[in-house]
Amino acid sequence: MIRRDGDSLILAGAVNLETVPGLFDAMGEQLRQGARVVDFRDVTEVDSSAVALALEWLRQAAEAKTGLRLANLPAAMQNLAKLYGVSELLEPVST
Repeated sequence: MIRRDGDSLILAGAVNLETVPGLFDAMGEQLRQGARVVDFRDVTEVDSSAVALALEWLRQAAEAKTGLRLANLPAAMQNLAKLYGVSELLEPVST
């Protein structure tokens, strides 16, 4: 689930292989409408697909020359990013 709060998108629930396709589809429109922060504070579960999804969102934002920040990444997601050697690409921010 995605909830909009100003220029932030707050994700809730699981971000995993089952939910990523829907989140991917929903996010494209949100980015075009000015979302600049993806906040993971209400995420309850992640797997490696969450890392891939976040990297894809960042790639799309860079391609569109818009800023996108990630906030409140779950510890499990940060650990997966470290394991895959991409933690520096996610650059979480505190909100």
